[in-house]
This record gives sequence, structure tokens and C-alpha cells, in this order.
Amino acid sequence: MGATKTDFYTDNQNELAVLIKALGHPARIAIIEYLIKVDSCICGDIVNELSLAQPTISQHLKELKNAGLIKGSIEGNAICYCIDEKGFEKIKSFFQNVNEHVEKKKTNCC
Repeated sequence: MGATKTDFYTDNQNELAVLIKALGHPARIAIIEYLIKVDSCICGDIVNELSLAQPTISQHLKELKNAGLIKGSIEGNAICYCIDEKGFEKIKSFFQNVNEHVEKKKTNCC
């Protein structure tokens, strides 16, 4: 069996790509912003907050959870969601590194 495209990159590069790709939809950004705004675990209010159908929101929540950007816990017959700090720490670290490089190279770039 041949190598997949992801085999050419480090585990960190592949993991970061999954995290950032999960944020590549405006509905997912809106979900993350809502979770930050309420600053607690949300069990069903997301459908009321966004103008999307429940199955659509469920799919976006699944993508965010699979990527490691949100956590979910079962409470009764509902799944409650909140921000997963670990995923965002990895993104933060990457962009801090990029920002530091940009700040150093501000005047020395083509």
C-alpha cells in the first residue's frame, strides 16, 4: 500500500491542519463564538441561537468535536458542549510562532 499525502507531514502539521480545517466554516465559527459568549456548557440552546436546522448544527458540532475544538458530555438525553482548551492552545501556539516571525521580518521582507 502506498503512502498517503499526510505521511509526508509531521504529526503536528497534520493535527494542526485538522484543527484549522474544522474552523473553515462560518457556522462553526458562530458556534465557537456562542460557546465563548455563554462561557458554560450548552445542552440545546445552540439551535435557538443560530438560524440553522438542528441536524445541520449537529453535524457542525460533530466536526468540531472530532477535531478536538469542543468537548461533549452526556447529561440525561442531551449532549452538553463547551470549548476544549487543548485544541485552541495548539492553534494559539502556531499563530504566535507565525506572529513572532512576522514581527521580526517586518522590514526585511521582499
